[in-house]
Amino acid sequence: MFARTKRLTLRPSWPEEAETLTETIAHEAVAMKLARLPWPYTVGDAEAFLAVPRGPNEARFFILAHEGTYPQMIGGIGLNATGRDTAELGYWLTPGAWGRGYATEAGHAVIEMARHALPLRRIEARHHLDNPGSRRVLEKLGFREIRREPSFSLARGHDVDSAVMALDLTAEAAETARMPIAA
Repeated sequence: MFARTKRLTLRPSWPEEAETLTETIAHEAVAMKLARLPWPYTVGDAEAFLAVPRGPNEARFFILAHEGTYPQMIGGIGLNATGRDTAELGYWLTPGAWGRGYATEAGHAVIEMARHALPLRRIEARHHLDNPGSRRVLEKLGFREIRREPSFSLARGHDVDSAVMALDLTAEAAETARMPIAA
């Protein structure tokens, strides 16, 4: 799957992009905000990540911005299946891309793919409580907090207080179906 928004292209990753991935994600500020990213992050970590097979209901993408002559990798976003009809949304951006609305824009595209192309009824996401920027992204995407719990951070090496948020895809679909349409 691919997606194109006004400013971004979301596309699958390729094994030969390990060095570019490492340059884009290997920032301590990024690692401390994520649950599963080791720190320090190496090309070997990138090669291992790029070799992980995708399940049929998983959608993982690199985020490329169209600001220069060529699209440039600025982050990643994806859905990882956690149940028969549930997936977890995860995303990250390189620090130079923070605060520009890219995560929200990419998130909208992935949610629409999930709604129309994947057999999902619910998407969950979590953020460390010391990362309010990620919470704002999730709230803009329509997620609501359902609980708080510790989650392990590989980069920090310990549990971090986190919020779990959820988006019910069926509720929004039902609401949209009830909306009157003008001709």
